[in-house]
Amino acid sequence: MRLKITHVTTYTFDTPVHYALQQLRLIPKSGHGQSVIAWSSTINGGTKQLEFDDLFSNHTELVMVDSGATRVEIISEGDVEIEDRGGLIGKHGGMAPLWLFRETTPLTTPGPLLRQLASWMRGAFPDWGGVESLHALSSEIAEAVTYETGHTDSSTGAEEALSAGHGVCQDHAHIMIAVARLMGHPARYVSGYLMMDGVVEQSASHAWAEVWTEGLGWIGFDVSNGICPDARYVRVATGRDYRDAAPIHGLRQGAGGEALHVALQVQQ
Repeated sequence: MRLKITHVTTYTFDTPVHYALQQLRLIPKSGHGQSVIAWSSTINGGTKQLEFDDLFSNHTELVMVDSGATRVEIISEGDVEIEDRGGLIGKHGGMAPLWLFRETTPLTTPGPLLRQLASWMRGAFPDWGGVESLHALSSEIAEAVTYETGHTDSSTGAEEALSAGHGVCQDHAHIMIAVARLMGHPARYVSGYLMMDGVVEQSASHAWAEVWTEGLGWIGFDVSNGICPDARYVRVATGRDYRDAAPIHGLRQGAGGEALHVALQVQQ
């Protein structure tokens, strides 16, 4: 399936910018059943300074916001060909060693509720680690944490989201990652795009988890939708948690507030 993606991010500032730098991870990866046919990035109100692949093989761009700007528009768009592999990514590769994905991070640090869920999974699945048990974990998380926007943000950790009982795809992914790691499996966060049935205009990108298993390697799990990623999913960036794979991350000097607006289209 070939998907066309248009991702427009607009920042508006209350006062002219003195200094601001944006780190972009918006260019999809080629490989593992995914091929980028064409892609372009346009920056209005800023200048691209550098482009490189980071530790996790994410295509990364650094953008300097123009001095005195009150508005920055980032347009990232292109076509990607996707093969449905049922979420199977396969063997590990890249510069980041596999053991790195076993390490906890601030957003995946386990507390009593995450440890309790891991303990229950061990009891329910003595042969823990197979695809069946991972699907069961995904279902348990979806039941425990209702998909609901407006209650969590990018700084919300897995334990906090599980305790609250509601969250979004980012929270579902973090909980899946945290429990898989407690069970001894490398796990990572994926940011990307999803073509939603009957929906063209979206207000945010998507996120899911990938867990490494002996024999099959990396397998993707979208807890929010209860499936393994198929031909509607586009992988953009991966990392230990959201912070490693955030589509846009920046810093700014100066007073005044800012507003963010995202317009996203994913269509066949």
